[in-house]
Amino acid sequence: MKLQAPIPLFRIFDHQLARAFYLGWLGFKLDWEHQFSPNSPRYLQVSRDELVLHLSEHYGDCTPGSKILVHLDDVTALHAELATRPNPNMNPGIEIAPWGAKVLEVIDPFGNRICFNQAVKE
Repeated sequence: MKLQAPIPLFRIFDHQLARAFYLGWLGFKLDWEHQFSPNSPRYLQVSRDELVLHLSEHYGDCTPGSKILVHLDDVTALHAELATRPNPNMNPGIEIAPWGAKVLEVIDPFGNRICFNQAVKE
């Protein structure tokens, strides 16, 4: 038996807002999406490098306002990349966290938070 990395699931309310945020601003790619019928809620998988997220418009799948911690090797590079694609609703900065990491936190249009975390070597 071998456990695999979990796939976080975020509740969204508008797939087009989610696409603008995750694909347009954060630089994820759309892997696939599912919809039972033309008027049904959508369920999407987006990814960037090894990070995979599921985004669901389905009521009851999860709670909006969730938070995940994502480890990466260069938070400064991510910060610089995001600055090249201005977002009128987000202008994150880099902070030094009490646990000894450089952190950049973003909040999607639905209140979900992604905390990008880079360990600081002593």
